[in-house]
Amino acid sequence: MPTLTTDDGTEIFYKDWGTGQPIVFSHGWPLSADDWDAQLMFFLAQGYRVIAHDRRGHGRSTQTSDGHDMDHYADDLAALTAHLDLREAVHVGHSTGGGEVAHYLARHGEDRVAKAALISAVPPIMVRTDANPGGLPKSVFDDIQTQVATNRSAFYRDLPSGPFYGFNRDGVEPVEAIIANWWRQGMMGGAKAHYDGVVAFSQTDFTDDLKKITVPVLVMHGDDDQVVPYEDSAPLSAELLQNGTLKTYAGFPHGMPTTQAETINADLLEFIRS
Repeated sequence: MPTLTTDDGTEIFYKDWGTGQPIVFSHGWPLSADDWDAQLMFFLAQGYRVIAHDRRGHGRSTQTSDGHDMDHYADDLAALTAHLDLREAVHVGHSTGGGEVAHYLARHGEDRVAKAALISAVPPIMVRTDANPGGLPKSVFDDIQTQVATNRSAFYRDLPSGPFYGFNRDGVEPVEAIIANWWRQGMMGGAKAHYDGVVAFSQTDFTDDLKKITVPVLVMHGDDDQVVPYEDSAPLSAELLQNGTLKTYAGFPHGMPTTQAETINADLLEFIRS
């Protein structure tokens, strides 16, 4: 398996297919690079080089005890882009991966980057604070950590069966294969990484990161996102970005890159080519 070893000895698994302009995909919590298969195959067929990695503690990467924070996530992404010597790359992040992309751009600069896309992404900040009164209560994330620590396998069935893909909405038929694939990816990763990752995706404030980014950024979000609520994320991110464009999808769920792949892929392609 292709891997790189970071400065702290963590092995990061990655996929690297094709040639052409590189598109780098950062996955959501608690999944893996496999969550991007529909995008990898689509953009590979369009003549792009496609890259996706398993975040540390996730998928096939090392199940480290520590380092499950946005600084390490961004540094690992920077190590990957340097290892592959990527230039003019387009970075696409979903959910937690959107926070990873934003923090990478702000922390490591844009010399290697052409554009970025944030899909159903966690910035600017998810948790409720004095500065972010519209956020979700910390108790929501405390409960997620409890489920990960005590009931992970069952929780990793319940989440994709319900709010993640909107399968709990009236008239939406659950797709067992999608639910099972989410569970498979989640259970490949480490419980400690996923437990710590809840703090990383919910409590990190990306406000200053977004303000620093100058490359064009497409912010894509469904207005029926039950995981990262639309009103307190996408419009605010687009406003904070220097060169951001907001694209809102009526009725689309959090996991829209999977359930609505045809639409998302077409819009990403248009943005990348523009």
